[in-house]
Amino acid sequence: MSEGIDRQAVERRRARLTRIFAEIVEHAQVQCLSRCPYRDRRDLCTARFGCRNQGPLDSIHGLPICQCDGQLDYRGAWEVADPEEVLAQWRADSQQKVVEIESEKRARPGAFHCDAEAGATLFDLADNQNVRVDSSCGRTGSCHECVVEVLSGAEFLRDAGDAEGFLQDGFRLACQAQVITAGRIGVAPLRRAPRVLVEHVRGDVAPRPSVFRRGDEVFRGDEVIDKWRGRLLGIAVDVGTTTVATELLDLETGGTLCRGGFENPQRFGGSDVISRVSYDANHPGELHGAIVKALNNEIQGLCQQADVSRHTLYEVMLVGNSTMRDLVFGLDVQTIGQRPYKSLTEHETAAGSRGGTGLEISARRLGLLASSYARAFSPPLIASHVGADIAAGLVACDFDRRTGTRVFLDIGTNTEVVIATPERMVAASCPAGPAFEGGLVEFGLPACDGAIDSLKAVGNGFQYTTLADAEPVGICGSGLVDLLAELKRTAQMTPLGVFTAKGGRAREIPVVDDPAITLSRMDASHLAQAKAASFCGQFILLRMLEMDPGDVDHIFLAGGFADSIDIDAAISIGFLAPYTTNRVRRIGNAALEGARQLILDADRQERIARLVEEIEHVELETADDFFEVFTEACQFKPMRM
Repeated sequence: MSEGIDRQAVERRRARLTRIFAEIVEHAQVQCLSRCPYRDRRDLCTARFGCRNQGPLDSIHGLPICQCDGQLDYRGAWEVADPEEVLAQWRADSQQKVVEIESEKRARPGAFHCDAEAGATLFDLADNQNVRVDSSCGRTGSCHECVVEVLSGAEFLRDAGDAEGFLQDGFRLACQAQVITAGRIGVAPLRRAPRVLVEHVRGDVAPRPSVFRRGDEVFRGDEVIDKWRGRLLGIAVDVGTTTVATELLDLETGGTLCRGGFENPQRFGGSDVISRVSYDANHPGELHGAIVKALNNEIQGLCQQADVSRHTLYEVMLVGNSTMRDLVFGLDVQTIGQRPYKSLTEHETAAGSRGGTGLEISARRLGLLASSYARAFSPPLIASHVGADIAAGLVACDFDRRTGTRVFLDIGTNTEVVIATPERMVAASCPAGPAFEGGLVEFGLPACDGAIDSLKAVGNGFQYTTLADAEPVGICGSGLVDLLAELKRTAQMTPLGVFTAKGGRAREIPVVDDPAITLSRMDASHLAQAKAASFCGQFILLRMLEMDPGDVDHIFLAGGFADSIDIDAAISIGFLAPYTTNRVRRIGNAALEGARQLILDADRQERIARLVEEIEHVELETADDFFEVFTEACQFKPMRM
């Protein structure tokens, strides 16, 4: 163990963790002796054998009512020779059912389920369902663009071959995965079309790009780089862990020609940055290739939409967290996954072999479809996981030029917090995970058509709205925040995440009856941990600067999730600190807006370099009471400073 770490504190926390897990195990052992596995959520018996606890038949469902009082071991009432053998078989059957029906139960945007005949590929199935799957190699398996997730029916497919060796279990190349036995198969393309936030609060920028025209010649600085081809274009790109947002710009007028966005296709390498760092160690270059090919598809689509030539695209400004940015530029990201969690560019800057953590490279060398004279840029990182996207977002809202106390929150798979006083500016990254963005939660979704985005408890049920007013298929992040707040407000859930129905033994709460959409205790646990990460970042930095959240002068919420979240609901469950709500400003995709400003005004690139040097990075886990703060943060209740 390295110097500077309090060994006794570590042992105290380890002992506390041991006690917590011991209590969980003890609770599970008690529950398994009082709650029969054949007793469903309606307290009806589903067993196909006799039991002395079976009561009269339920008139609606035709099943016996379970009359077990929960005080005695239910197995003693089973009229079977060997209760343990029956229980073991039930466990095996349950696991098989999960494998078979989980994907059918879980709604996914862009996913489809269909009956497949032997000989067809997953690409053929997608074609028949009119579902787009990317490919640029003629379906030969060489481009690695047609990655899909197999949701069900994997047993009907031929085993993966060498061309698919880079993929983890559950993912296949659509052109290579062939059906060998007829059956029902569920598939979800990775490059789906969720709602990607491209809107943002726009700042006034007088165009002063580094590329400009004089007569019939195109200059970069003092150098002639090309002849005039009718346009000078640039593209701003925000590469997020979950989604990618783009904006095509006219460098001469500063105008936006069109915007776009897509789901980050690197998800086959994991849903969070640490998983992707680990994946890249075993399959170097695959994640880089996936995002570059997706960006090329996007560039071609945007140019076609704007009726312009990609050969007039001279500037590409890429922002993202440290891992996402470095993967785009093809850098080794292993150092980001190891203490002290710094990008290779940070290590090189500290060693004096690099002037800063900003990046610049030929776009063609990067593999991007642009002018042969185009350059790809990235602004500098702040530190560790707090990346170039946050630096760009701070420039977008003039964070460094405002007076008073300020808070900047970019909420996503990784939540970043920057807090400033007139004397000091600190930043931290909070690894929230994907629970509020469609991962880990059974009916969780990214923002897409049919996702429940707002919700209110009314009577014995819920009133809700969905994106595009479509039929509900799941719940996105803002809807989950509303749901948790409403469950707590109506006493259907305790601050500890326990559902109060059935004497506290309820395992799930129905949200929508048809189609069945529920929230389970496990879902609530994942959401509690994701919320706790955001809580810790705000709490520890506010405490460090001795700030009362109610007194903060300016609060900026950035990102797609923050753009639609109910502020009061988020405060009530401890997702946000108790800021004064009329001082909170939603600024949309601040990273994309910052990239737009940087590409249009070359002078701002010097400003962002100075800003980054002023920010002090804080590792949250170094706080003496971090474990205690995190444990408290897992409860659904308002933050108390």
